[in-house]
Formats: sequence, C-alpha cells, structure tokens
Amino acid sequence: MPASDEIYARITKVLVQALGVEEDDIKPSATLQGDLGAESIDFLDIVFRLEREFGIKIPRGELFPEPVSPDDPAFARDGRVTDEYLAALRSRMPFADLRDLERDRRLSRINDLFTVELLANYIEWKLGGSDEANHGAEEPVLVAPSPILH
Repeated sequence: MPASDEIYARITKVLVQALGVEEDDIKPSATLQGDLGAESIDFLDIVFRLEREFGIKIPRGELFPEPVSPDDPAFARDGRVTDEYLAALRSRMPFADLRDLERDRRLSRINDLFTVELLANYIEWKLGGSDEANHGAEEPVLVAPSPILH
C-alpha cells in the first residue's frame, strides 16, 4: 500500500531540512545516498527530524540498522547477499520492499534500499500501531544492513 501524500509531504520537508536538497529532487524512488547525497551523519539528523515531525520514537538501528562487515559469511558470499541475510532483513524491516535486492543480490545494491519510499513505508508502518512497530525489535538481529557499506 503506497504511503499517503501527507506522509510524503512531511518527509520531503524533513529531507529538505536535513540534506539541503531541493523539493523537486525528492521522489519516492530517490536513494538517500546516491540521489540525495546523504552521508553517515545525515542519517542521525533524518531520524531526529522524523521523530519530531511525526511524534514517534525511532529506536536505534530500527530504520537504519547498524553496519556489519561485508566479509561476514552470514552477510555475503562472493560479493552477493546471502539467503540468511535476506531472511534477517525481512524479519527486521517488514516495511521494506526487498524485491529488487532479491533479484539483484550484489552488495552494492544494499544502499539502494534506503529510498524516500522506504522512509514513507516505515512511517506508515510505525504509525500503524503494531506492537512490533511501537516497541522495536525484541531480539537482536544476527545480520543487519548498513546505509553505508565500508
């Protein structure tokens, strides 16, 4: 279900403030790093501004999970994302559309998950009222994506 126009408008405001980009640059498919130029410090600012804008609490690592080493065999083999990693992503990020990553498992594609649409889907999921969304993940994640691959 696509996020509402109101959510997109409010996310656009957040991204304009956090990243100093033009409103016209912010489209659902725009990647935060590749298209909008976000850097690692910007992710903290985005989380802070989303919390204020939507009156929500975003637990550390819930929207932008902690980085892991691409050398970890549970994360990747031969430069490609593993089945175990995809399963962990599905569990950890139920709001994320992983179809593109399932089709093209190259590690370089992970940063492409973090789009304006992902932010909108996350906010809708968070505002949807599920226990998981309101309390964060109860169990630690064995593998997690990073908005920044090292």
